[in-house]
Amino acid sequence: MNTPAHLIFGVALFGRPDRPKLTAAAIAGAFAPDASLYLMAGFSLFVLGIPADTVFRELYYSDAWQRVFAIDNSFIFWGLPCAAAAWRRWPLLFAFSGSGLLHLAFDFPLHGHDARMHFWPVSDWVFESPLSYWDSRNWADVIGPLEMGVSMALCGFLLVRFKSLAMRTVAVTLATAELFASGVWRFVF
Repeated sequence: MNTPAHLIFGVALFGRPDRPKLTAAAIAGAFAPDASLYLMAGFSLFVLGIPADTVFRELYYSDAWQRVFAIDNSFIFWGLPCAAAAWRRWPLLFAFSGSGLLHLAFDFPLHGHDARMHFWPVSDWVFESPLSYWDSRNWADVIGPLEMGVSMALCGFLLVRFKSLAMRTVAVTLATAELFASGVWRFVF
């Protein structure tokens, strides 16, 4: 899924109107599995001046980048702290790691040739799904609008659930970002 959709889903499931720190933890956890991609791609594109085609068609698939993705996209890496947080009743860690696991649960079936090693360090196996949220050769023309529709519905839910101007602004910003991200993928691919 697009990163904004992950944030929307994470806040909808783990955020609480009366618990701003818990909501922030949910947002951070939903973003964390994609953080390395943003950092490495951003540095490569804007600091090193590497062309986007090279970044996303070569560096993305390089062993070095895939090793980093294996860490921050590992069900093991996210599952252990989530289990510990549930057992010890640590709500902030549970919201953070639960949002991270939710992110992976949606990425796992929606990444094809761009999939990650979701079971590292136990296994280097990569599940190449026949479905994709962005690649029109793999049903993105169905998955993308579905993702966008559910994301917009959840943003509506957030607007009703959260009464603060700050969180309503976050919901509208995330909805706008999701509309933009979904549109970009459909235009590019």
